[in-house]
Amino acid sequence: MMYRLLADAAAGVHFLFVTYLVVGGYLAWMWRWTIWTHLAAVGWGFSTVLFTISCPLTHLENWARLRGGEAELPSGGFINHYITGVLYPRGDLDLVRVLVVIVVALSWSAYVWIPRHRRSLEAHPTTR
Repeated sequence: MMYRLLADAAAGVHFLFVTYLVVGGYLAWMWRWTIWTHLAAVGWGFSTVLFTISCPLTHLENWARLRGGEAELPSGGFINHYITGVLYPRGDLDLVRVLVVIVVALSWSAYVWIPRHRRSLEAHPTTR
C-alpha cells in the first residue's frame, strides 16, 4: 500500500512537472522570478528528449511499483505510458513536441515583450 502511494505520488509530481514545463513561462508573466525555474524545467525536459536522459521520477515510480508487486512502466517511460496515446494519438508525438516548443517560445517572447510594452506605454501616455 505504501509503495503504491509512493508510485502514485511520483506520477502526480511528474504530471505537475510536465504541465509546468508547458505553461510555466506564462506564470512568469505574473511572477517574473519564476522564469529561472522555468528555464531549468525546460532545460531538463528537453534534455531528456534530446539526449534520452532518464528521469529520476520515472526511476522512483518504477522502484515503488516493483516494491509494491506491480510491473514497471514500459520502456518509453512516463510520457509514453500516461500521455502519448491518451491525450493525443501516438503518431502525433513529433507534432506535439513541436507545439510544446512553440508554446514555450511564445511565453518567453511575451515575457520579454510585456515589460518593454509597459515601459513604452508609461513613457508615452495617451491623452483623453
